[in-house]
Amino acid sequence: MSSETKRTNEADAGAQTVTAGLVVIGDEILSGRTKDRNVGHIAEQLTAVGIRLEEVRIVPDREAAIVAAVNALRAAYTYVFTTGGIGPTHDDITADAIARALGVAIDIDPRAVAMMRERYGEERLTPARLRMARIPEGAELIANTISATPGFMIANVIVLAGVPDIMQVMLDAVLPRLRKGRPMHAVAVEVSQPEGDIAPMFADLQAAFPDVAMGSYPFFRDGRLGTQLVLRSTSEARLAKAEAALRARLAERGWL
Repeated sequence: MSSETKRTNEADAGAQTVTAGLVVIGDEILSGRTKDRNVGHIAEQLTAVGIRLEEVRIVPDREAAIVAAVNALRAAYTYVFTTGGIGPTHDDITADAIARALGVAIDIDPRAVAMMRERYGEERLTPARLRMARIPEGAELIANTISATPGFMIANVIVLAGVPDIMQVMLDAVLPRLRKGRPMHAVAVEVSQPEGDIAPMFADLQAAFPDVAMGSYPFFRDGRLGTQLVLRSTSEARLAKAEAALRARLAERGWL
């Protein structure tokens, strides 16, 4: 191992690794009636700030299922995000499930009521809307600049709306509060060769650069099979070396 590689590996080992899991909540997602638009956005935003999204679970609107998923993921990762189930109807049970998962009380939060009153006025604060002001004890509120009803964060659990536009403004509001890791950098190289032909060479490259994540993704275009090779690393220097080695090996075989 060269001294440069050793320094890079030591830097990566000493860098802060911040991870996340995501629980997508909703019968409508599982039934196919609603197509999820949140996972990709959350993954992209977390990756950009150095938080690695490592697992996504989709669960129904059942308290026991939400509690089990949240407790499993919050023990495994730095943060757990949830989307969905914080609206005004009877099946919006996420807040209650989070309170149960963390073993805390839940009640109407005056801070949330104040946010909602400013938008709706006293006369429109119906019992249904006040359901959305029920927040687990000890939680921090997450601002919602679209419809005022807040999300919340308690311990390492971050509860966001399921409506994509609202989820996005909540995510923007909470990200500055979170710990960050080293951002992940990526490069992609496309070749007009089947994945099976490339696999042995690509496996050898992975062995030569164990600290660089590598993946291959076949595609079919213009009547021909091809493969996209993606390299990822928190170290731009190591990523550049791995990319150069990949391109050299592809060129040797006349594939680039």
